[in-house]
Amino acid sequence: MRRDMKTFLRENFLGISLTMIGILCLAVAAMLHWAGPGYFPGFALADGPGLSGPEFDDLEKQNRAFEKIAQTVTPAIANIRTTQVIRVQQSPFFADPFFRQFFGDMFGQYGVPREQREHSLGSGVILSRDGYIITNHHVIAKATEIEVMMSDKRIFKAKVIGADPRSDVAVIKIEGKDLPIVPWGDSDSLKPGAIVMAFGNPFGLSFTVTRGSVNAVGRSGLGIEDYEDFIQTDAAINPGNSGGALVNVHGQVVGINTAILSPSQGQGGQGGWAGVGFAIPSNTARHIMESLIKTGKVQRGYIGINAGDLNPALARQFKVPDVGGVLVNQVEPNGPADKAGLKQGDVIRTFNGQKLDGTARFRALIAAASPGSSVTLEILRDGKPENIKVTLDVQPATVAGVDGGSALMEGTLRGIMVQNLTPSIREQLGLPPSTTGVVISDLDPNAPAGQAGLQPGDVVQSINRRPVGTVEDFTEMAAQAKGEVLLRVNRQGRSAFVVINPDGE
Repeated sequence: MRRDMKTFLRENFLGISLTMIGILCLAVAAMLHWAGPGYFPGFALADGPGLSGPEFDDLEKQNRAFEKIAQTVTPAIANIRTTQVIRVQQSPFFADPFFRQFFGDMFGQYGVPREQREHSLGSGVILSRDGYIITNHHVIAKATEIEVMMSDKRIFKAKVIGADPRSDVAVIKIEGKDLPIVPWGDSDSLKPGAIVMAFGNPFGLSFTVTRGSVNAVGRSGLGIEDYEDFIQTDAAINPGNSGGALVNVHGQVVGINTAILSPSQGQGGQGGWAGVGFAIPSNTARHIMESLIKTGKVQRGYIGINAGDLNPALARQFKVPDVGGVLVNQVEPNGPADKAGLKQGDVIRTFNGQKLDGTARFRALIAAASPGSSVTLEILRDGKPENIKVTLDVQPATVAGVDGGSALMEGTLRGIMVQNLTPSIREQLGLPPSTTGVVISDLDPNAPAGQAGLQPGDVVQSINRRPVGTVEDFTEMAAQAKGEVLLRVNRQGRSAFVVINPDGE
């Protein structure tokens, strides 16, 4: 018996020891609970009023102000869930005769497309009591179903009112009454250093707010959108925040979150946040939203010039102290700029008092201005400053680009910028001298042609079997083309026919 007990203790020594330690810990915890922290001075918990004083009171007031902004804005932030139905083919492995020898017609459905549903998440901002919501175009692009969840967990079906891929702005609508809204703010009043808060649904984490500051305004040339005039902020913007609100300290929307600069994915990618985020200015977003609601499309300002960036050599030639501004290369006869007295060789330094650092921002500012509005340009002419007022016109369906090409704005072939195929361009592309057509110099990847696989450098040789020889031919034919369009495209010396669907499918 005694030997059995010794054997038992030896074999179960570890378990018995752990049990005894556990009982001891429970006993000490019970004593601390009943006796209170003052009974065992060595176990006394940290207690006290914390730091105090006028400076800490100011911080507490600031905290309460940010909390109030978050409480006010969050109900007007939409959690957008989209569903896209795509059709996929089964693997050709199932059609292989060797495979069928063993399995017969078990997989006889080969070749029949199967539907596959893909889901994505994004954000939006409710800006009217009856349910108009602004978001990014890329959030709802190609969506077959759109659901909006409010912060109070109510769920609505939404429909697309309009979208503008070139600025990445879209408007959707839910059926509701007396919905919570957040007011517009003036993005032109933002200065670097201003405190802002970013609202959205990053990584599917609903209704999140981050805080930071404005790092810069007027950011362009990033290759994210066609028209770029971004607010740069270090308020954390992550995937899923797209379409959410960037808000100032008065609880007003001053920007629509749209992109991040991520070292893992590059500009506009879906990598992790690296302290650099971008938002569309509220003044631009508001103009586009109102246009989409009223007309279903965007009416942009038009000035009627061909402009280019400056470099040190050009700055010397045109007596400009630095490379800031844009150089007027050509003025369209009888256009808005021509009527206002703008001339070839003028250097535009500011637009309504805003400094210009290149053509990308200049194009964005012109496009964001309302047709019929008057803008003030500060120019240098032969090194002498002048101010010129220009009344903008409506941007036509085809407009001259800053690189001398032509960009179609509407129709199936929208979002394509082309240039005449010169001998030097043929040589750069490695094409024989006999090659005809116009070369694509820029392309909106979200436009139907981009979805069909066209790329910059492709040469468009015919539209609906009619030969294309010049930019004028292209713009005329493309403006007339409706529905599906048949292109003959030359890529690296090889020609092929490509069908462009107006819906980008």
